[in-house]
Amino acid sequence: MKVHLIAIGGSAMHNMAIALKEKGYEVTGSDDQIFEPSRSRLKNHGLLPKKEGWNPSSITKDLDVVILGMHARPGNPELKKAQELGLAIYSYPEYIYNQSREKVRVVIAGSHGKTSITAMVLHVLHHYNRDVDYMVGAQLEGFNTMVKLTDEAPVIILEGDEYLSSPIDRKPKFLWYKPHIALISGIAWDHINVFKTYADYVEQFELFVEDMKDNSTLIYCEIDRELKRITEEKAAKKVNKIPYRTPSHKIINNQTFLKTDEGDVPLKVFGNHNLQNLNGARLTLNQLNITDEQFYKAIQSFTGAANRLQKLEENDTACIFKDFAHAPSKLKATTAAVKAQYPDRELIAIMELHTFSSLTKEFLKEYKGAMNSADRAIVYYNPKTIEHKKLDPIEKEDVRQAFDREDLSVRTDSEQLENYLRGLSLENANLLIMTSGNFDGIDVEKLAGEIIHKGEETKAKS
Repeated sequence: MKVHLIAIGGSAMHNMAIALKEKGYEVTGSDDQIFEPSRSRLKNHGLLPKKEGWNPSSITKDLDVVILGMHARPGNPELKKAQELGLAIYSYPEYIYNQSREKVRVVIAGSHGKTSITAMVLHVLHHYNRDVDYMVGAQLEGFNTMVKLTDEAPVIILEGDEYLSSPIDRKPKFLWYKPHIALISGIAWDHINVFKTYADYVEQFELFVEDMKDNSTLIYCEIDRELKRITEEKAAKKVNKIPYRTPSHKIINNQTFLKTDEGDVPLKVFGNHNLQNLNGARLTLNQLNITDEQFYKAIQSFTGAANRLQKLEENDTACIFKDFAHAPSKLKATTAAVKAQYPDRELIAIMELHTFSSLTKEFLKEYKGAMNSADRAIVYYNPKTIEHKKLDPIEKEDVRQAFDREDLSVRTDSEQLENYLRGLSLENANLLIMTSGNFDGIDVEKLAGEIIHKGEETKAKS
């Protein structure tokens, strides 16, 4: 098979390229910009394009498949050439479905938690050496790539994203996957650049549930009223419906324990959302013949997916966490989780308004109360990013009012923000950094090390 990927540098696309090369395919690709870590990983596998940019001459009749990434535009010159030649052109999710027609497809969907749940499921299966294919949205410990596609594995675990499939395929990705087993974690309006209204966004999940076949299984978080309604109204009678909620647990000395029939199970993750995710993962794995006892044994070593409440640094009196949280529901859940886990420590929380949705005046009001669990709350945004995205300008007071917090510190200068963070003295305090970006160039991991190291030096002197 000869496969060409247009926009090979994307997070998902470059992992797909690596997976297909490992499957024995002849793989090429192109992109106009390739950043780290995609660049190094493509280079290490001999897949990095010789030069950046679009090259129509690389599209030839002998290509079996062209996979089109979301980063490309509908008028992409390579895409036009492929269309002119009548080549088979697939979106990323369509191609994954094409490769998994004969497998049991497990799809993890939802506005929040889908990466973490997928990671938990894969962690447990990996623990018991179960051979499965997969596609997940973050790098996982013990896994070389975020995508695995083989001929042999009987099951594929798919993170089901509701975003569009490609520039020419406007269908949500998860509508391609046709699951035998599905989980939905919850619904909270997102991607407003595509789904202009909440009703429009919710409709995608309705379509997902309606499309499930008889004798398939739908696992859902019944705490979410919208999701519970959809499940009751839209799922076919012969769909096996399994609800879940937050499991019984306790927190002792800043560690969370599950309360189970087998006794208390110590965890390395925490927070109600993570515990709900864990319960959903358990029920999903039951469908794959993993018992509760096996699950509880394996999940104890799960530390989380990259950038999902990831502990960057810690000492005896402070922790610094990084989280991908940017949507209101994620922000609220993450700050509440850290405060509940460390109730006696001050919580300093900072988030970056970075996505199209978060920088839109209309959507800002969704953040009301989202950082109330933090003792000190800071929000950063770059006015130039708003200008670049051609959105209406936002003032600091707009942000303060949207979050409904008078003492909210709103910052727009990356260098000043970095200096402020570097000056923090974390004594009996935690720092929670939440972003899907990098605060316009701040090396968060390096900065976390400096802050903790400075604190240890201060203690040593005193």
